[in-house]
Amino acid sequence: MILLGMFLSYKKLEQTKIKITDKDFIHLIAKDTFSYEEKNIVEEVLEKAIKASNPIKWMNYDYQKNIKKEEEKPVIEEEITPTIYLYNSHQTEEYAPSNYAEFSVNPTVMMNDYILEDYLQKNGYKAIVEENSIKEILNQNKWNYSNSYKASRILLEQSIIKYPTLKYFIDIHRDSLKKDKTTIVIDGKNYAKILFIVGLENNNYQENLNFTEKINNKLEENYPGLTKGIYKKKGPGVNGVYNQDFSPNTILIEIGGYENNTTEVLNSTLAFAKTFMEVIHE
Repeated sequence: MILLGMFLSYKKLEQTKIKITDKDFIHLIAKDTFSYEEKNIVEEVLEKAIKASNPIKWMNYDYQKNIKKEEEKPVIEEEITPTIYLYNSHQTEEYAPSNYAEFSVNPTVMMNDYILEDYLQKNGYKAIVEENSIKEILNQNKWNYSNSYKASRILLEQSIIKYPTLKYFIDIHRDSLKKDKTTIVIDGKNYAKILFIVGLENNNYQENLNFTEKINNKLEENYPGLTKGIYKKKGPGVNGVYNQDFSPNTILIEIGGYENNTTEVLNSTLAFAKTFMEVIHE
């Protein structure tokens, strides 16, 4: 019913030639679809996702004109000293379609990056999201999908040159298990379960494991049952390193699975953000 009402409202606006901007549309979706305390985060995440990919091309507004106006604004140089780098070796991993999927806005693991970036920065931690395309790097080098970690390694190397203050590197994925294996209810709220991966083929894996254990233990303490623990991987058929040799503070986290919805993923990402801040503060 919500979608039908939104569609009819849009058609009415289209008939009267009243233009609706992407920002107005984002706020409309958030207003009618979500009921989180952190609604402002949802709105900002969706807005960033749309600006990054321009998925609502059918809407009645001049996108290119808006982009040109933004480009013409004077650039104010600002020193950026982030400490947290958020990226996705598998950028295209998607979650369950939600109401706004009808408008070609499909939630992927990159949604977690924007939620984390927003929450961390609101609490005094500077973070950056890697928006360069892994797929483009794979295509340019004629690599297949199995080389995704090799592609993200290029971006990691570039990031530390551009931002030498970076200290923590978080690679966010989602699981491929069905929803009954990736969902939990805690205090009446639905969460997407969290799993940490540590590659044992990194010669210094123990440092990564120690750091991951601190986060995992604190997460279990704060949200009992949310984490599925730490999966240690090595041997044939797996990467075994996951770029964790890049820094002892490089972690790989899977948030939910392909059937988890935006609400469940958001709740878990915020839970992880709060826990992560506790650990690095200590």
